[in-house]
Amino acid sequence: AMRAVRSLEVWKLGLVNYLDALKLQEKLVLDRKSHKRCDTLLSLQHPPTYTVGKRQTVHNLLIPQSELEQIGAELHYTQRGGDITFHGPHQAILYPIISLRDTGLGARRFVEKIELTMIEMAGLYGVKASPGQRCETGVWVGEKKIGAIGVRISNGITSHGMAFNIDPDLNYFRHIVPCGIA
Repeated sequence: AMRAVRSLEVWKLGLVNYLDALKLQEKLVLDRKSHKRCDTLLSLQHPPTYTVGKRQTVHNLLIPQSELEQIGAELHYTQRGGDITFHGPHQAILYPIISLRDTGLGARRFVEKIELTMIEMAGLYGVKASPGQRCETGVWVGEKKIGAIGVRISNGITSHGMAFNIDPDLNYFRHIVPCGIA
């Protein structure tokens, strides 16, 4: 059986402000939907930023929003799945803009593939990671979460994605209930 050739452009963007990355994703999703471009993977980091998913679980932010500026962080509401999370320097953030219809993957299988990718990546560095329990999306090392996933799928096109902790400032996690997991 012949398989169709698929291509993926990888954009390595360095440190990008969250709102700029969001605008770029929105444009790429529209371009992908209208077949003006192929699947694209954005690889980047953000300045310290908290994002809340579409369920708007801002109650999991443990400090007043007025104090975010003092700790050098921003807060943004998003249309992705998942709860509140932190994005910052020394974290690998990947935003795949991919047509799921072209891959033949459903939403759940796509998320599982992201988890497997993070587990394999950790393994390359001698870190034994595993998927979460039951309804816990993401990747864990023992009891500690190392990778968060929050995806949006619109008209079969993915956006948002994953944040993989490499060596972030863990103090920022003290100000939230990450992913709603106490």
